[in-house]
Amino acid sequence: MKKLISWNVNGLRAVLGKNFYDAVAALDPDVLCLQETKLQAGQVELELPQYHAYWNYADKKGYSGTLVLTKEEPLAVTYGIGVDEHDHEGRVITCEFPDEYLVCCYTPNSQDGLKRLEYRCRFEDALRAYLSRLAQTKPVILCGDLNVAHEEIDLKNPATNHQNAGFSDEERGKFSELLAAGFTDTFRYFYPDLKDAYSWWSYRMRARERNAGWRIDYFVVSDSLKDRLVSAAIHSEIFGSDHCPVELVIR
Repeated sequence: MKKLISWNVNGLRAVLGKNFYDAVAALDPDVLCLQETKLQAGQVELELPQYHAYWNYADKKGYSGTLVLTKEEPLAVTYGIGVDEHDHEGRVITCEFPDEYLVCCYTPNSQDGLKRLEYRCRFEDALRAYLSRLAQTKPVILCGDLNVAHEEIDLKNPATNHQNAGFSDEERGKFSELLAAGFTDTFRYFYPDLKDAYSWWSYRMRARERNAGWRIDYFVVSDSLKDRLVSAAIHSEIFGSDHCPVELVIR
């Protein structure tokens, strides 16, 4: 069994000052993928000697960034998706293991007024092509903050959020295209009809207290991995960020 955790920490330094080490100890993942670390090289020293650490930093300070912590040393690690337009914001880390690729991703937010939607769609197309190329060699596990609620069941207020960032027809369509390319949303694989299961809540209007959230953090896997899926979970009991950790266990 291998337990994988993905968590958008919305600033690693901030969550280190809260409950990060307690959360890692409680979850005890084999692989921990973090997004939105908001760090540059050398700004923190993690006290997790049991993990190999692989960082991808954005060129812009205090912005974006990803980190993979894994107990098993990967066969190889790559950063970005090999497309210069998309590889300056620290958004993607790929770890190759004997039986699969693991891709940690922080998908760009389309922003207010969808002003970055066109760029976001180009990123999605390039990422899907990249994942499809990897999948020709071995199965792929994609995880991270993918910044989209795919279906109406995936957010509390779909009607009032239609065409807002994260719930535009275009973004939802790109996620559907990814699934159609041979991938499975693991949480919905186990819980196709479960409502009120969210991984992100606005800091405004007591959204988390009211569970007025969105499910925008995912584990998406190659369809060929379905027979290795054991369980999926959303750890809404863990605080420290406006996102909570999400989990996948595979055999």
